[in-house]
Order: sequence, then C-alpha cells, then structure tokens
Amino acid sequence: MHLIAVGLNHTTAPVSLREKVAFAPDQIGQAVAAARAWFGRADDVRGQTGGSHEAAILSTCNRTELYAAGNLGNSAGRSTDGHVTAAIDATAHFLADYHRLPYADLRPYLYTLPQDHAVRHAFRVASGLDSMVLGEPQILGQMKDAVRQAEAAGGLGTCLHQMFQRTFAVAKEVRSTTEIGAHSVSMAAAAVRLSQRIFDSIAGQHVLFIGAGEMIELCATHFAAHKPKSLTVANRTLERGEALAHRFNGRAIRLAALPEQLANYDIVISCTASTLPIIGLGMVERAIKSRRHKPMFMVDLAVPRDIESEVARMDDVFLYTVDDLGGVVQTGVESRQAAVAQAEAIIETRVQSFMHWVDSRTVVPLIQDLHESGEAMRLAELDRARRLLARGDDVDAVLEALSKGLTAKFLHGPQQALHNAQGDERARLAALLPQLFRSRR
Repeated sequence: MHLIAVGLNHTTAPVSLREKVAFAPDQIGQAVAAARAWFGRADDVRGQTGGSHEAAILSTCNRTELYAAGNLGNSAGRSTDGHVTAAIDATAHFLADYHRLPYADLRPYLYTLPQDHAVRHAFRVASGLDSMVLGEPQILGQMKDAVRQAEAAGGLGTCLHQMFQRTFAVAKEVRSTTEIGAHSVSMAAAAVRLSQRIFDSIAGQHVLFIGAGEMIELCATHFAAHKPKSLTVANRTLERGEALAHRFNGRAIRLAALPEQLANYDIVISCTASTLPIIGLGMVERAIKSRRHKPMFMVDLAVPRDIESEVARMDDVFLYTVDDLGGVVQTGVESRQAAVAQAEAIIETRVQSFMHWVDSRTVVPLIQDLHESGEAMRLAELDRARRLLARGDDVDAVLEALSKGLTAKFLHGPQQALHNAQGDERARLAALLPQLFRSRR
C-alpha cells in the first residue's frame, strides 16, 4: 500500500491558478470517483491488475489537494521508486485532465508527497501549520467535510480512513496542548486592517458582504465590532442572507440586485462558492461613476474569484485577493515559533506511529496465508487421527502420531528451504529460523 498527496497551495501557486484547479463543493463526490477510475486506467497501462484505489480531495481558497492510496507495487506489497514516480505522475495528470489544463502549465506548481511525507503534510494541514493564517481552525472543519464527501463517494478504504482519523486526533492534540492558535490574525481581521488604511473610520462607511458562509460570518463579526453606518448581506438565497444580517442589525438583498445596489457601498467583502465571477469590470465602472469616483474598498476571499481581476486596475478601487492578505496575517508569527516547534514534535511522533501501522499492514496477507496453510495441515492430521480412532487404534498411539504428523508438516518447509539455500542465504536462514521457532513456554 502506497500513500500519495499531490496538490498546490498559497505558497506554491497564485490565486489565478488555484481558482482553475479548485473543486466546487458539489463536484467533490464526482471528482473522487473520477480519480479512482483514473488510477485504475493508469494501472492497466502499467500492466498492473487487482489494485485497490482510495482517494480524497481537499479544496479550499488556499489549496487543492488529492490524497490517494493504492497497491502500486510488487508482490511483496512494497512499491519501487518507479512505481511511486508513475503513481505521482498519474495523480498530477488527473488534476490537469479533470480541469482541462495543459499538464506542463500545472506541474511546476504542484508538490508531490509520497508515504510519510503525505501523512506529515495531512497532519500539518489539519493542525493549522500549513495555513496562510498560522493556527487557524477553519481548515480542520474543511478537511472533515472533505473526508465525509470522499467516504460518501466510496473513496475511503482502510488506509485513508485510518490516516484521516489519526489526522483529526493529531490536530486535536496540537490545539489542546500548544499555543499554536493563540493571537492568530484571521483573514477577517486582516480585511479590517486593510480597510482602515483606506478609510479613517469604518464607523462612517456602508459595508456589503456577498455570500453567507462561514468566512463571511467571521468578516461580518469583525466589521460589526467597528459599528459601520450600515451592514448589508447579499446572497442568492434571501432567507439565509436575512438570517445572517439579522444577527448584526443589518439588512439583506438578493444577489441579483447587485448591479443596482453596488454603488451604495464603500466596503465590499465577497466570498461565495460561485465558479464564475459575480462582479464584473463593467458593473464596478458603473458603480464608481455613480459614486462620483468616491473610493471603494473590495476584498475577494473566494477561490475561484468572485470579482474580475481587471477591477484592480481602476484608480478609485482598492481590490485585495486572498493572497494579498497573506502579508498582513503573518503578524505575530515570530511569537508563536515555540508553539510551532512543539506542534512539529507531536506530529513527527504521530507520523512514525502511523507509518509503523502501514508497514504492519503489508504482512497481513502473509499472516493470513500462514493461518490458512496451518489450518489445512491441522484439519488433515485431525481427520487422519479420527479415522484411526474409529478403526479402534490405541488412543495414546493416535495422539503420538497426530503430534508427530503436525510437527513434521510444519517443519517440512523451513527444512527444505535451509537444505536448498547456499552461502549468505543459508546463513540468513540459519539465523532467522531459531527466532521463528523459539519455544513460548
């Protein structure tokens, strides 16, 4: 069984590429099934059969990652370097093919992590060590959602299921025993800081939130604390928008009303799951003209982006993407380095424990074969003993024959192997056999 993680994130790829390989929430199940089928076809090309393939996809504004596990190697259950390279290559090709991107354009931005590197990465991601906001808690919930979707799509087998369960346990341990999440600067807080560079006071501004998800809720909480002049939530489902706006004494509008309403707002924060931009250049140009070129501050936290990138070129618009906020959220990282070191130590210990479990799984088929072979020998000798007893033979003689027959059968294989071996192989067997047949009195 081999584990692989392939993906890109905010440190390896710009948002302009990340949005092209992001998976919409309603695509995940279909994509997991497609990934498993892709790996099966890759095995056919390599002349391998009978492989079991597991897959899970994590897609957020900061990362898209594909975790995979499968029997990629030789009869001993261990993959050669060639098999590992081929498996990683197949995984990277899947991401490019699924999103219809040239492989050569995507490959330089991907990280490819086999075996313990994949496990360590999953543990670090869930613990908030690989996030743009160090220690942020949202990623753990996003990973749990990804695992639930993969399981519903049939993508989880024994290996990935065990890895993710341990991932969640490690994240809980890191957060409960270290200060990794203390004083972290969230994306929402960063948006407030940036807006204060444009406007002297948020209290005098009209703020619009587009979407009604968790990130918008966090942003609304931070901006509401500064008591803006008005707070509005625009959402495709008006009822959901009203429920969120009511919490902050705001109002809600339908998403379709944006073209007519946009000019009324000084600060616009957007984060939806739309696969296409919601706010285009023309809409913003008309809004700025209507505002008589009064500045507008906009933050696009969505991936794929909600606001067309061309908007950033306008003189009276200050547009920031999720990547632009990266520098702001790094404040205070130095003070948390001790917590990071402690978290990394916990993760390293848990990685070694999991890899030991993975290694132990490789001998399970061999142990099963030994049990089946031993059971066949036992039943054969037991059947022979019963026939002798039914014939009226002496019980002690039958038991003696039974014990000798079992012993002879169990020792036949090792004796033949030792007899046929030569040189170093015989020396290794001679050293190993006493350990295998040591008395357990």
